[in-house]
Amino acid sequence: MSTALAGVFALGTGQATAATTWKIQSVWDAGTVGYDLFEEWCNSIEKKSGGELKFRCFPAKAVAADNNALFDAVRNGVLQGMNPFTLYWSGKIPASVFLSSYPAGPDQPHQWDTMFYSLGMLEKTREIYEKFGLFYVGPIQHDSNIIHSKRPVTSLDDLKGMKIRVPGGMVAEVFQQFGVSTVSLPGSDIFPALEKGTIDAADYVGPAVNYELGFSQVTDYIMFGPPGVMSIYQPVDLMDLTVNMRAWKSLSPELQQLVEDEVRIFSQKHYLTIQARNIEAMEKFKNAGDEVTRLSQSDLEAFRKAAIPIWFKWANKDEDARAIFDMQLDYMMNETVGYVEPADVEGM
Repeated sequence: MSTALAGVFALGTGQATAATTWKIQSVWDAGTVGYDLFEEWCNSIEKKSGGELKFRCFPAKAVAADNNALFDAVRNGVLQGMNPFTLYWSGKIPASVFLSSYPAGPDQPHQWDTMFYSLGMLEKTREIYEKFGLFYVGPIQHDSNIIHSKRPVTSLDDLKGMKIRVPGGMVAEVFQQFGVSTVSLPGSDIFPALEKGTIDAADYVGPAVNYELGFSQVTDYIMFGPPGVMSIYQPVDLMDLTVNMRAWKSLSPELQQLVEDEVRIFSQKHYLTIQARNIEAMEKFKNAGDEVTRLSQSDLEAFRKAAIPIWFKWANKDEDARAIFDMQLDYMMNETVGYVEPADVEGM
């Protein structure tokens, strides 16, 4: 853990107070709304902690060059924390595929907050991350991921034969059930691939960022789910704050509580700000001639039916993944949610 003498003296004592400084790297690029919000939040911690704790933030690739390096940098203490997309660690922590939304799973932000903060998922996640020398402070709400297409998609049948850039893993496996040829491309390659016509459609993040990336110039349609659901395959793309365990344990209980509380506050601000930007962006898409097409509720149910066996496949990768998924399945089968019926999982 990195510490820096703040040079502040307590009145009447003549003793210096040491301020703890954490270096934290985000996966947001500098200049994006995501990074601007994160930087503003980091800069607020010193005052909120009475000068005891400082967060020095860095944009994507500033210290760690890629996602694997970011994970290792926090584990090894080169960085004290990271603000990643939680799904990045599915290769290292299989359970993390269930720590952010997945095809036709829980699709509302409040459902994820409920599972984390009221149904024991936060405690289980922390137990899993501790095995890697990490402390999972908490989830940070972000946005839906959506698909921009060169041709309209008004039903799952329209997907057949299309070549679509999507995330790999579970998402790709479910889309393949509907005759989609899936391809994995880094974000920087999406625009030229759409422009050249080497792909028919592409998933990326939400409207605000996608408009800035110029997707309206190379596609004409935006595929949403039923009203109220922007995305049926990754509707709640969670980020988080994860820190080095030694750095976490070095904080006083009071500072630990401050950081936990601040993550929950920032999660709401981050999410709501991006939602407001999305509304503005959708008007821009509309003015540029783009059209929203929606899948139906029956399409969503068919997508979930195809996804359920793949949920179980990923849940069986290790005991931690199964433990997290069991919590979520119980929640989805509860009548308050009602996404899954006993008949849907019979024999699974």
